[in-house]
Amino acid sequence: MYLTRFAEKNIERALKSSGAVVVAGPKFCGKTTTCMLFQKSFVKLNTNQAIRLARLNPTQTLIGEKPRLIDEWQTVPDIWNQVKDDLDADYQFGKYILTGSSTPVDKSEIHHSGAGRIVTVKMRPMSLYESGESTGQVSLIDLFDGKGLSKFDANEAFSLEEVAHLICRGGWPISVISDPSVALDVTRNYYNSLFIFEDSDNERFRNKKPELLKMILKSYARNIASEASYQTIIEDVKQSNERSLDTKTFDEYLEALRDLYIIEDIAAWNPNIRSKTSIRITPTRHFVDTSIACRALNIFPQDLINDLVSFGLFFEDFAVRDLSIYASVYNGEVRHYRDNAGLECDAVVHLEDGRWAAVEIKLGGEKLIEEGANTLNLLKKKIETKSNEATPSFMMILTAKSPLYQREDGIFVVPINHLKN
Repeated sequence: MYLTRFAEKNIERALKSSGAVVVAGPKFCGKTTTCMLFQKSFVKLNTNQAIRLARLNPTQTLIGEKPRLIDEWQTVPDIWNQVKDDLDADYQFGKYILTGSSTPVDKSEIHHSGAGRIVTVKMRPMSLYESGESTGQVSLIDLFDGKGLSKFDANEAFSLEEVAHLICRGGWPISVISDPSVALDVTRNYYNSLFIFEDSDNERFRNKKPELLKMILKSYARNIASEASYQTIIEDVKQSNERSLDTKTFDEYLEALRDLYIIEDIAAWNPNIRSKTSIRITPTRHFVDTSIACRALNIFPQDLINDLVSFGLFFEDFAVRDLSIYASVYNGEVRHYRDNAGLECDAVVHLEDGRWAAVEIKLGGEKLIEEGANTLNLLKKKIETKSNEATPSFMMILTAKSPLYQREDGIFVVPINHLKN
């Protein structure tokens, strides 16, 4: 069963404006399945024989009707150089699609950046709208266009227990289509597969210790949705596991986690405020999918229900995932805001055309919603009086569990199971 992905629009657009498209993202997020929709010929380098043949004659992998899909291209890194050379000789839009993430490519074997010829499309796991678990009553782009909300919705059928399950399950296609009774097991199996590097062609990964990667992930998960410094994470690994960890080793393992598309920090947003207020630039620590953090700490839905403070942090990471997917359809991005005056906004959605929106992320309940509204109104006032930035297109409190409505101050209160792009 194939579920439509937002990445399809980005891939289609990229094929019309670039010679080759690299679809990059974490293992098992559905890259190959989606890219098969666009190919007119393909080769999969997923067997020893196919890889050996491609290494003997990498140009052979380029032969076929275009667009030509080359899956697991990183097993033969010279394919990148061959694609670049082919485009230099005969540049046409939409000639090649490259996918692969099981083990990242050895970058030392890539001789050209591919700039101007090869573009990258980021693909993430599924959002709730893609998995069919959001009604899509509220469109992010409609809010940017000033269309507002069409109606009130009590949203009584959606529970915190369901949100907890969705967080722990994640947006992995194979988990999404699995029976709910085994979906968490499927996600656990995915997590365990992330750390199998014995057969990797990339020496940099063969030398990585899976247990140390897991230790760093655990610390990242304990600091989820925070601005914890790398030194804080290093010290946490040391204290929690009674082992030494120098900065150089940590940096190497952190780069590996980035190359595997497991962690996805959110950069700070700087609105160029004209005051002595300093904007903090430390990124917030996030995952490409919150289920990885849950598996790293062995957290299950009931654990989140029993600890609402942790639930709130994990839900923030979960909501950032969906906001990032929806914003990417419009070449937008998600950032966060925090200044030394103590004002913090969980997410700032910034579109390519300069429009932006401020989003506070809360579990729900009148008290938390009111706190979120106060933060948003303070940020709006500061921007209007002390910055060159335009005022926000809208302000929203994105909740795990609440009705759907618009407050008297204009702020939208939107449960995550009603949001779409």
